Parts: sequence; C-alpha cells; structure tokens
Amino acid sequence: MAQTRAFLSATGWLSVMALSLSGAMVAAESPHPAKLSVADLAGAGFRNPHTIVTEGPGGTVWDITSLKSSDGKFASGMYQAGAQRFEITEPYGVDEFMFFLEGGVTLTSSDGTITQISAGEGVTIPKEWTGVWQSDGYRKIWVIYSEDGSGL
Repeated sequence: MAQTRAFLSATGWLSVMALSLSGAMVAAESPHPAKLSVADLAGAGFRNPHTIVTEGPGGTVWDITSLKSSDGKFASGMYQAGAQRFEITEPYGVDEFMFFLEGGVTLTSSDGTITQISAGEGVTIPKEWTGVWQSDGYRKIWVIYSEDGSGL
C-alpha cells in the first residue's frame, strides 16, 4: 500500500485518472506519462481535488502538479493567476520553462532588460534571475528543474 501511495504521489493525478478510467491496476514500478488534455489546458484540470488554491492580492491562484520525477528534481504542471506584480530580489531559485496559454507577463530583469511574453509564447527563467514580474493575469504550463529539489 505504501508503494501504491508513493506511485500515485509521484506520477500525479492525471495518471491516477487514466488508471481509473481504464480499470487497469498497474504495479508501482510502471510509471506512465502525465498527459494534459485540451480540456485540462482550457481550465478543466484545475477542478481536480489536488489543485492547490490560494488567495492573493491579485485574486485566486490555481496550481497543479501533473508530474514530479522520482528523484524529486523535476516537475511539470499548470498554473493560473490574476493580476500580479512582485519584485524578485533573491535569485529565482529554480530553472523554469513556461508556456503561456492565456494572458502573459512582463519580466524586467535587474539590469533593466524587458522581456514580454504573450499567450502562445514560452520563456525560460534561469535560477539566478532577479527582477520584476508583472502580469494582468495568465494561465501557463510550467516545467521546473531544481538540482536540490527545492521549489517544486
């Protein structure tokens, strides 16, 4: 049972749903891809009970992890938030690729360089990045690598 819980936790809720729908029982040693369907990407994925929902100054934030690697250094998922502006004065801490499905973000690096990302575009933020994050709201797919597993 402990192996089953670890497997379910490591592979994410999408794999659990796939197992439930197929009716097949799979051993913990058989990892599966974590799919985000068109409906999930349109927002249905946030209705999953494993979605982390928080309230912030810009409104409600939804975050779901679709996969966390067995070594705990890599994860992927989806995130949705309203208007945000915050200064990142300490290094970002993780290497993160983001693909924006809706909305966008303006990233102003500490040296003044401005990078604007809109829906349909992607960006990778290195773990050493500092600057200002500003958005009117967005929904994105995220992929994070963290050498020590923090920030996932």
